[in-house]
Amino acid sequence: MKYIIIAYLLLFTISANAQTAEINNFLVKESLLKNSKLAVIAADSLETPIEHINGTYTFTISGFSQELTFSQGVAILPQQVDKSTFVYIKHQNDKGTHSKLIYVYKKEGDLNPFTISRMFLIIVPLLIIVLVFAFKKFIYFAAILLVILLIFSYSNGLNISTFFETTFDYLKNLI
Repeated sequence: MKYIIIAYLLLFTISANAQTAEINNFLVKESLLKNSKLAVIAADSLETPIEHINGTYTFTISGFSQELTFSQGVAILPQQVDKSTFVYIKHQNDKGTHSKLIYVYKKEGDLNPFTISRMFLIIVPLLIIVLVFAFKKFIYFAAILLVILLIFSYSNGLNISTFFETTFDYLKNLI
């Protein structure tokens, strides 16, 4: 009887430790099956995959809440990527909000995800505005450039609310 109680306690502590594993960083890659789906890989701060993450975690993917099931540190997003697009992936836990803005470039069935630096989202519009104030003749070119940037972003799935959410999450994590 004593051994059964010890076995139950050991099993309980192992299952409790598996549920407390947190995802504080993640990578986004193309699924190994090459089925136009993305894989989310749990990683540490040095972007080394963490293979002991198992279970269901809630992520927000481009504004939609999804339950992702991780097995050995990898979860496959259920949606297929039809064309090149922006994907905003966010996970929130006790240690804060962890998010990434990804541009997925699709060419000939292959997906190439690129992480977009949130500093890029802040610096490029500010640089254009500073150039407008510095050179008044630049105002028409800057307006056209900003419109092209907005059209490109919006047509590829990055709407203005996602833009501001990404920027504010980044600024909040700096503090």
